Amino acid sequence: MVFSIKQVKVQLISDPIKQRLRDFARGPDRITVLTGAGISAESGIPTFRGPEGYWTVGSREYLPQEMATYRMFVEKPYEVWKWYLYRIGVCAAAEPNPGHLAVVALEKALPGRFTLITQNVDNLHLRAGNSPENTYQIHGNIFFTRCQAVCGRGITPLPEGLTGKDKGEALIEEEKSLLVCPRCGSLLRPHVLWFDETYDEVNYRFQSSLVVASQTDLLITVGTSGATNLPNQVAMGVHQNGGTIYDINIERNPFAELANRSQDGAFIQGASATVLPEMADLLTG
Repeated sequence: MVFSIKQVKVQLISDPIKQRLRDFARGPDRITVLTGAGISAESGIPTFRGPEGYWTVGSREYLPQEMATYRMFVEKPYEVWKWYLYRIGVCAAAEPNPGHLAVVALEKALPGRFTLITQNVDNLHLRAGNSPENTYQIHGNIFFTRCQAVCGRGITPLPEGLTGKDKGEALIEEEKSLLVCPRCGSLLRPHVLWFDETYDEVNYRFQSSLVVASQTDLLITVGTSGATNLPNQVAMGVHQNGGTIYDINIERNPFAELANRSQDGAFIQGASATVLPEMADLLTG
């Protein structure tokens, strides 16, 4: 069966959707925001799955899907760290945009009813003001580390003295020493979910995200293409439980189709930095 996709022009959200958002604001319903790379792209952060993520080691060029793996980290740990420190520099130079700030406004206005689930590892949601408690960073955060040997040290901030590096810039010995776990002497790794790893609760809030999905009445998906497993499970869970889904994206995607099929849902085509503040005004007004 082929479904048509409802579209709402930016700043022209239909009156029925406006009223539905006001109803959600006044009621006890739980609201979840699920964000992907699109919201951060509007702050100038590339997805790193394209040309920006290519990395040269010796005479060979590696794809991002090859660099962001546990296998590569075991084989070439400092090359992987060089790549991540370059990414850290890019992310540190970016600033939260109005879309991020709108999500902060939602959390503040909806205590006990709001959860943010983000695929982004760039730390912009926390820098904008969302709380770590209500922010499920399901792919990790590149500004944090954990021990490769899983010695029990836990998740800790990037060591002081490690900063962003230029593309291809080598690590000096002092920087390598900062990447040693002070508890067991093993190498620290970026706190991120790699392509050859699976979700878990301790590091990536896997079960918690599914529980939130089962309790969500309104899901707002933002700038995500549906390319990873857990976000798809979250969205499908909300849909199967009869929840409403609004998908905000600059282009059509699998979540747009699911939103169109959900109860009173819609695909809202536009930039998140424009659409999210308008939706936040309706949900917090």
